[in-house]
Amino acid sequence: MNKKQFIILVIVVVLVGAAGWIVYQRGNNSWQNGEQSIGGKLLPSLPINDVAQITIQSGTNEVVLARREDLWRVQQRGDYPADFSKISSSLMKLADLKVVQSEDIGPSQLARFNLLLPGTATNSATLLELRDQNGKALGSLLLGKDHMSQPNNGESWPDGRYVIVGTNGAGVDLISDALDDFQPSPENWLDKTFIKIENPASIAVTYPVATNSWKMTRASATNDWKLADAGPHEKLDSSKLDDVTSPFESAEFNDVSPGTTAPNDCTNVTIETLDGLVYTTKVWPANDGNYSMTIGVSADEARAKNTGTNSISDQLADDKQFTGWTYTVPSYTVDSLLKLRSDLLLAETNTVAGTNTISSTK
Repeated sequence: MNKKQFIILVIVVVLVGAAGWIVYQRGNNSWQNGEQSIGGKLLPSLPINDVAQITIQSGTNEVVLARREDLWRVQQRGDYPADFSKISSSLMKLADLKVVQSEDIGPSQLARFNLLLPGTATNSATLLELRDQNGKALGSLLLGKDHMSQPNNGESWPDGRYVIVGTNGAGVDLISDALDDFQPSPENWLDKTFIKIENPASIAVTYPVATNSWKMTRASATNDWKLADAGPHEKLDSSKLDDVTSPFESAEFNDVSPGTTAPNDCTNVTIETLDGLVYTTKVWPANDGNYSMTIGVSADEARAKNTGTNSISDQLADDKQFTGWTYTVPSYTVDSLLKLRSDLLLAETNTVAGTNTISSTK
Protein backbone atom coordinates (compact mmCIF):
# COMPACT_ATOMS: atom_id res chain seq x y z
CA MET A 1 0.00 0.00 0.00
CA ASN A 2 1.47 3.29 -1.04
CA LYS A 3 1.17 6.55 0.82
CA LYS A 4 -1.69 7.85 -1.34
CA GLN A 5 -3.81 4.73 -0.80
CA PHE A 6 -3.17 4.88 2.95
CA ILE A 7 -4.40 8.48 3.15
CA ILE A 8 -7.56 7.59 1.21
CA LEU A 9 -8.22 4.66 3.55
CA VAL A 10 -7.81 6.86 6.60
CA ILE A 11 -10.23 9.43 5.17
CA VAL A 12 -12.82 6.71 4.46
CA VAL A 13 -12.52 5.33 8.00
CA VAL A 14 -12.94 8.81 9.48
CA LEU A 15 -16.00 9.52 7.32
CA VAL A 16 -17.63 6.19 8.19
CA GLY A 17 -16.94 6.75 11.87
CA ALA A 18 -18.35 10.27 11.76
CA ALA A 19 -21.47 9.06 9.98
CA GLY A 20 -21.95 6.32 12.54
CA TRP A 21 -21.58 8.81 15.38
CA ILE A 22 -24.14 11.15 13.82
CA VAL A 23 -26.64 8.32 13.38
CA TYR A 24 -26.05 7.19 16.94
CA GLN A 25 -26.51 10.69 18.31
CA ARG A 26 -29.70 11.23 16.31
CA GLY A 27 -31.13 7.97 17.55
CA ASN A 28 -30.11 8.72 21.09
CA ASN A 29 -31.59 12.22 20.93
CA SER A 30 -34.76 10.89 19.36
CA TRP A 31 -35.15 8.36 22.14
CA GLN A 32 -34.41 10.97 24.78
CA ASN A 33 -36.94 13.39 23.28
CA GLY A 34 -39.53 10.63 23.15
CA GLU A 35 -38.94 9.79 26.78
CA GLN A 36 -39.25 13.45 27.75
CA SER A 37 -42.60 13.77 25.94
CA ILE A 38 -44.14 11.02 28.05
CA GLY A 39 -45.80 12.74 30.98
CA GLY A 40 -45.31 16.14 29.39
CA LYS A 41 -48.08 18.47 28.30
CA LEU A 42 -49.65 17.79 24.93
CA LEU A 43 -50.06 21.52 24.18
CA PRO A 44 -47.44 23.20 26.38
CA SER A 45 -47.67 26.62 24.73
CA LEU A 46 -51.44 26.92 24.30
CA PRO A 47 -52.48 30.55 25.10
CA ILE A 48 -55.98 29.80 26.36
CA ASN A 49 -56.67 33.46 27.21
CA ASP A 50 -56.22 34.36 23.55
CA VAL A 51 -58.68 31.77 22.25
CA ALA A 52 -61.69 33.52 20.68
CA GLN A 53 -62.99 30.83 18.35
CA ILE A 54 -63.38 27.08 18.72
CA THR A 55 -64.34 24.91 15.76
CA ILE A 56 -65.28 21.26 16.19
CA GLN A 57 -65.89 19.25 13.03
CA SER A 58 -66.72 15.59 12.55
CA GLY A 59 -67.97 14.40 9.18
CA THR A 60 -70.76 16.76 8.09
CA ASN A 61 -71.38 17.97 11.66
CA GLU A 62 -69.79 21.19 12.84
CA VAL A 63 -70.08 23.68 15.65
CA VAL A 64 -68.35 27.06 15.82
CA LEU A 65 -68.09 28.82 19.19
CA ALA A 66 -67.03 32.44 18.90
CA ARG A 67 -66.33 35.13 21.48
CA ARG A 68 -67.79 38.49 20.54
CA GLU A 69 -67.73 41.48 22.89
CA ASP A 70 -66.67 39.22 25.76
CA LEU A 71 -69.64 36.89 25.25
CA TRP A 72 -69.31 33.41 23.78
CA ARG A 73 -71.93 32.47 21.18
CA VAL A 74 -72.97 29.40 19.18
CA GLN A 75 -72.80 30.25 15.48
CA GLN A 76 -75.04 27.38 14.33
CA ARG A 77 -77.83 28.61 16.63
CA GLY A 78 -78.08 32.16 15.42
CA ASP A 79 -75.32 33.33 17.80
CA TYR A 80 -77.28 32.27 20.87
CA PRO A 81 -75.21 32.65 24.08
CA ALA A 82 -72.91 29.71 24.78
CA ASP A 83 -72.16 28.05 28.11
CA PHE A 84 -69.10 30.00 29.28
CA SER A 85 -68.33 27.69 32.19
CA LYS A 86 -68.24 24.66 29.88
CA ILE A 87 -66.01 26.45 27.37
CA SER A 88 -63.68 27.70 30.10
CA SER A 89 -63.30 24.30 31.74
CA SER A 90 -62.79 22.63 28.34
CA LEU A 91 -59.99 25.03 27.40
CA MET A 92 -58.26 24.54 30.74
CA LYS A 93 -58.54 20.79 30.24
CA LEU A 94 -56.81 21.11 26.87
CA ALA A 95 -53.99 23.13 28.39
CA ASP A 96 -53.43 20.49 31.08
CA LEU A 97 -53.54 17.39 28.86
CA LYS A 98 -50.52 15.13 29.30
CA VAL A 99 -49.07 12.53 26.99
CA VAL A 100 -49.34 8.94 28.18
CA GLN A 101 -47.79 7.27 25.15
CA SER A 102 -46.33 8.35 21.79
CA GLU A 103 -45.97 6.44 18.55
CA ASP A 104 -44.50 7.23 15.13
CA ILE A 105 -46.81 5.65 12.57
CA GLY A 106 -47.18 5.92 8.83
CA PRO A 107 -50.14 7.43 6.95
CA SER A 108 -51.43 3.97 6.08
CA GLN A 109 -52.09 3.25 9.76
CA LEU A 110 -54.06 6.42 10.61
CA ALA A 111 -57.39 4.79 9.79
CA ARG A 112 -56.74 2.19 12.50
CA PHE A 113 -56.75 4.99 15.08
CA ASN A 114 -59.71 6.86 13.48
CA LEU A 115 -57.31 9.68 12.67
CA LEU A 116 -57.99 10.31 9.00
CA LEU A 117 -58.77 13.93 8.17
CA PRO A 118 -62.46 14.75 8.75
CA GLY A 119 -64.69 13.41 6.02
CA THR A 120 -67.46 10.94 5.38
CA ALA A 121 -65.38 7.87 6.31
CA THR A 122 -66.39 6.18 9.54
CA ASN A 123 -62.79 6.14 10.74
CA SER A 124 -62.12 9.85 10.22
CA ALA A 125 -61.10 12.08 13.09
CA THR A 126 -62.84 14.92 14.90
CA LEU A 127 -61.00 18.15 14.08
CA LEU A 128 -60.60 20.70 16.84
CA GLU A 129 -59.28 24.13 15.83
CA LEU A 130 -58.53 27.12 18.05
CA ARG A 131 -58.14 30.69 16.75
CA ASP A 132 -57.67 34.14 18.24
CA GLN A 133 -59.80 37.26 17.79
CA ASN A 134 -58.18 38.00 14.42
CA GLY A 135 -58.65 34.49 13.08
CA LYS A 136 -55.02 33.48 13.60
CA ALA A 137 -54.59 29.75 14.24
CA LEU A 138 -53.47 28.98 17.80
CA GLY A 139 -53.52 25.22 17.57
CA SER A 140 -55.40 22.21 16.30
CA LEU A 141 -55.95 18.61 17.25
CA LEU A 142 -57.19 15.52 15.47
CA LEU A 143 -59.20 13.46 17.94
CA GLY A 144 -59.22 9.77 17.13
CA LYS A 145 -60.73 6.70 18.69
CA ASP A 146 -61.06 6.13 22.41
CA HIS A 147 -58.61 4.02 24.35
CA MET A 148 -60.56 1.43 26.33
CA SER A 149 -59.67 0.32 29.82
CA GLN A 150 -58.82 -3.32 30.47
CA PRO A 151 -60.25 -4.18 33.91
CA ASN A 152 -60.16 -7.66 35.38
CA ASN A 153 -63.95 -8.02 35.49
CA GLY A 154 -64.23 -7.79 31.72
CA GLU A 155 -66.13 -4.48 31.60
CA SER A 156 -64.32 -1.66 29.83
CA TRP A 157 -64.85 2.06 29.37
CA PRO A 158 -63.05 4.93 27.61
CA ASP A 159 -60.09 6.07 29.70
CA GLY A 160 -58.16 7.98 27.03
CA ARG A 161 -58.00 8.98 23.39
CA TYR A 162 -55.58 8.85 20.49
CA VAL A 163 -54.76 12.29 19.09
CA ILE A 164 -52.48 14.08 16.64
CA VAL A 165 -51.26 17.61 17.31
CA GLY A 166 -51.83 19.61 14.12
CA THR A 167 -53.19 18.11 10.90
CA ASN A 168 -50.01 17.16 9.05
CA GLY A 169 -48.08 15.21 11.66
CA ALA A 170 -47.83 11.45 11.83
CA GLY A 171 -46.96 11.18 15.51
CA VAL A 172 -49.88 9.73 17.43
CA ASP A 173 -50.17 10.54 21.13
CA LEU A 174 -52.32 8.82 23.70
CA ILE A 175 -53.84 11.02 26.38
CA SER A 176 -55.63 9.94 29.56
CA ASP A 177 -58.86 11.85 28.84
CA ALA A 178 -61.51 10.81 26.31
CA LEU A 179 -62.48 14.50 25.74
CA ASP A 180 -66.16 13.56 25.54
CA ASP A 181 -67.22 17.21 25.79
CA PHE A 182 -65.75 18.06 22.40
CA GLN A 183 -68.73 17.00 20.31
CA PRO A 184 -69.89 18.93 17.19
CA SER A 185 -73.41 19.27 18.61
CA PRO A 186 -74.48 22.94 18.85
CA GLU A 187 -77.26 22.23 21.35
CA ASN A 188 -74.73 20.83 23.85
CA TRP A 189 -72.84 24.15 24.00
CA LEU A 190 -75.83 26.45 24.64
CA ASP A 191 -76.17 28.45 27.81
CA LYS A 192 -79.13 26.59 29.36
CA THR A 193 -80.03 29.39 31.77
CA PHE A 194 -83.76 29.83 31.21
CA ILE A 195 -86.68 31.98 32.19
CA LYS A 196 -88.06 31.61 35.71
CA ILE A 197 -91.55 32.90 36.50
CA GLU A 198 -92.42 33.41 40.16
CA ASN A 199 -95.43 34.70 42.13
CA PRO A 200 -98.11 34.45 39.42
CA ALA A 201 -101.30 36.48 39.96
CA SER A 202 -103.17 35.10 36.96
CA ILE A 203 -102.69 32.21 34.57
CA ALA A 204 -104.63 31.90 31.32
CA VAL A 205 -104.40 29.01 28.86
CA THR A 206 -106.19 29.57 25.55
CA TYR A 207 -106.76 26.57 23.29
CA PRO A 208 -108.00 26.55 19.68
CA VAL A 209 -111.19 24.96 21.10
CA ALA A 210 -112.63 27.68 23.33
CA THR A 211 -114.41 25.33 25.75
CA ASN A 212 -111.05 23.86 26.77
CA SER A 213 -109.63 27.27 27.72
CA TRP A 214 -109.42 28.63 31.25
CA LYS A 215 -108.09 31.43 33.44
CA MET A 216 -107.31 31.46 37.15
CA THR A 217 -106.61 34.48 39.34
CA ARG A 218 -105.65 35.33 42.90
CA ALA A 219 -105.43 38.65 44.70
CA SER A 220 -102.26 37.90 46.66
CA ALA A 221 -99.82 35.12 47.47
CA THR A 222 -101.99 34.09 50.45
CA ASN A 223 -105.31 34.08 48.63
CA ASP A 224 -106.92 31.04 47.03
CA TRP A 225 -107.05 30.63 43.29
CA LYS A 226 -110.37 31.41 41.59
CA LEU A 227 -111.63 30.23 38.22
CA ALA A 228 -112.53 33.23 36.06
CA ASP A 229 -115.99 33.16 34.45
CA ALA A 230 -116.89 30.00 36.36
CA GLY A 231 -120.21 28.36 35.53
CA PRO A 232 -122.76 27.59 38.27
CA HIS A 233 -121.48 24.03 38.71
CA GLU A 234 -117.80 24.70 38.13
CA LYS A 235 -115.52 24.44 41.14
CA LEU A 236 -111.75 24.14 41.10
CA ASP A 237 -110.27 20.97 42.55
CA SER A 238 -107.50 22.27 44.84
CA SER A 239 -105.74 18.88 44.75
CA LYS A 240 -105.06 19.38 41.03
CA LEU A 241 -103.61 22.88 41.21
CA ASP A 242 -100.13 22.48 42.69
CA ASP A 243 -98.29 21.90 39.40
CA VAL A 244 -100.57 24.22 37.42
CA THR A 245 -100.10 27.27 39.64
CA SER A 246 -96.29 27.30 39.48
CA PRO A 247 -95.70 27.41 35.70
CA PHE A 248 -92.13 27.79 34.42
CA GLU A 249 -90.78 28.05 37.96
CA SER A 250 -88.00 25.61 37.05
CA ALA A 251 -88.29 25.45 33.25
CA GLU A 252 -85.64 23.86 31.03
CA PHE A 253 -84.97 23.77 27.29
CA ASN A 254 -83.10 21.38 25.00
CA ASP A 255 -82.43 23.48 21.91
CA VAL A 256 -83.16 26.85 20.33
CA SER A 257 -83.58 28.47 16.94
CA PRO A 258 -83.88 32.15 15.95
CA GLY A 259 -87.32 33.59 15.18
CA THR A 260 -90.76 33.23 16.75
CA THR A 261 -93.02 31.81 14.04
CA ALA A 262 -95.79 29.77 15.65
CA PRO A 263 -98.59 27.80 13.94
CA ASN A 264 -102.13 29.14 14.01
CA ASP A 265 -103.38 26.25 16.13
CA CYS A 266 -100.82 26.76 18.93
CA THR A 267 -101.81 27.09 22.58
CA ASN A 268 -101.43 30.55 24.11
CA VAL A 269 -100.37 30.94 27.73
CA THR A 270 -100.47 34.31 29.50
CA ILE A 271 -99.09 34.72 33.01
CA GLU A 272 -99.24 37.93 35.03
CA THR A 273 -97.17 38.12 38.20
CA LEU A 274 -97.91 39.89 41.44
CA ASP A 275 -94.87 42.09 40.74
CA GLY A 276 -96.37 43.40 37.48
CA LEU A 277 -94.65 41.34 34.79
CA VAL A 278 -96.70 39.87 31.94
CA TYR A 279 -95.46 36.78 30.08
CA THR A 280 -97.06 35.64 26.84
CA THR A 281 -95.98 32.28 25.49
CA LYS A 282 -97.05 30.20 22.51
CA VAL A 283 -96.71 26.42 22.77
CA TRP A 284 -97.12 23.65 20.17
CA PRO A 285 -95.99 20.03 19.76
CA ALA A 286 -92.49 19.44 18.36
CA ASN A 287 -90.64 16.24 17.50
CA ASP A 288 -89.97 13.28 19.81
CA GLY A 289 -92.64 14.25 22.31
CA ASN A 290 -91.12 17.66 23.01
CA TYR A 291 -92.71 21.09 22.58
CA SER A 292 -91.76 24.29 20.83
CA MET A 293 -92.27 27.53 22.72
CA THR A 294 -91.84 31.27 22.19
CA ILE A 295 -91.72 33.85 24.96
CA GLY A 296 -92.80 37.46 25.19
CA VAL A 297 -92.52 39.69 28.27
CA SER A 298 -93.78 43.15 29.18
CA ALA A 299 -94.50 45.20 32.29
CA ASP A 300 -97.79 46.17 33.91
CA GLU A 301 -96.65 49.33 35.67
CA ALA A 302 -100.07 49.91 37.21
CA ARG A 303 -100.07 46.51 38.92
CA ALA A 304 -96.49 47.02 40.07
CA LYS A 305 -97.41 50.34 41.61
CA ASN A 306 -100.50 48.96 43.34
CA THR A 307 -98.57 46.07 44.85
CA GLY A 308 -95.78 48.32 46.08
CA THR A 309 -93.09 46.98 43.74
CA ASN A 310 -90.40 49.64 43.48
CA SER A 311 -88.92 48.60 40.15
CA ILE A 312 -89.30 45.70 37.78
CA SER A 313 -87.03 47.13 35.11
CA ASP A 314 -84.08 44.88 36.01
CA GLN A 315 -86.16 41.71 35.89
CA LEU A 316 -87.79 42.87 32.66
CA ALA A 317 -84.38 43.47 31.07
CA ASP A 318 -83.12 40.05 32.19
CA ASP A 319 -86.16 38.24 30.80
CA LYS A 320 -86.16 40.06 27.47
CA GLN A 321 -83.07 38.05 26.47
CA PHE A 322 -85.41 35.08 25.99
CA THR A 323 -87.64 36.87 23.47
CA GLY A 324 -87.07 36.49 19.74
CA TRP A 325 -86.27 32.77 19.96
CA THR A 326 -88.11 29.49 19.54
CA TYR A 327 -87.18 27.00 22.25
CA THR A 328 -87.50 23.24 22.19
CA VAL A 329 -88.55 22.25 25.69
CA PRO A 330 -89.02 18.80 27.24
CA SER A 331 -92.62 17.75 27.72
CA TYR A 332 -92.44 17.96 31.52
CA THR A 333 -91.81 21.71 31.28
CA VAL A 334 -95.31 22.33 29.93
CA ASP A 335 -97.36 19.16 30.51
CA SER A 336 -98.39 20.16 34.01
CA LEU A 337 -99.66 23.51 32.71
CA LEU A 338 -101.46 22.37 29.56
CA LYS A 339 -104.54 21.06 31.32
CA LEU A 340 -107.98 21.24 29.78
CA ARG A 341 -110.61 23.20 31.66
CA SER A 342 -112.39 19.98 32.65
CA ASP A 343 -109.14 18.61 34.12
CA LEU A 344 -109.11 21.33 36.78
CA LEU A 345 -112.66 20.93 38.05
CA LEU A 346 -113.95 19.13 41.10
CA ALA A 347 -115.68 15.80 40.48
CA GLU A 348 -119.18 16.08 41.98
CA THR A 349 -120.97 12.94 43.19
CA ASN A 350 -124.31 12.33 41.50
CA THR A 351 -126.17 10.66 44.36
CA VAL A 352 -129.17 9.90 42.21
CA ALA A 353 -127.33 8.06 39.42
CA GLY A 354 -124.61 6.75 41.74
CA THR A 355 -121.85 7.91 39.38
CA ASN A 356 -119.20 10.60 39.39
CA THR A 357 -119.36 13.38 36.82
CA ILE A 358 -117.04 16.25 35.98
CA SER A 359 -118.70 19.64 36.18
CA SER A 360 -118.09 21.64 33.01
CA THR A 361 -119.79 23.96 30.60
CA LYS A 362 -119.63 21.54 27.68
